[in-house]
Amino acid sequence: QVQLVESGGGLVQAGGSLTLSCVVSERLFSSYDMGWYRQAPRKTRELVAQITRDFTSNYVDSVKGRFTISRDNAKNSVTLQMNSLKSEDTAVYYCNVLAHGSPLYRWGQGTQVTVSS
Repeated sequence: QVQLVESGGGLVQAGGSLTLSCVVSERLFSSYDMGWYRQAPRKTRELVAQITRDFTSNYVDSVKGRFTISRDNAKNSVTLQMNSLKSEDTAVYYCNVLAHGSPLYRWGQGTQVTVSS
């Protein structure tokens, strides 16, 4: 059973920064694309950033220029650096392994990000 463990969330003022981390117990981590998702209250979960196994990154328009995704294959981890945070970034953030662009495993507990305006 692959486990996804997210951390790093918290309460931050608008304009501030947070760094989220996710550790994945996937033996073949380096072979997969990875994604960071978020789910705001009363909204569906959305993919906000992904990084391919070749280290190519893509972002949803709403976070471009503010968020940076990175990965460390030696540590089976993926990081989301979030700058210039806005109140609309408030959500629970999750990571997952991607297969053909879709999440592959059961979701972890996520990490709450709350941005106060």
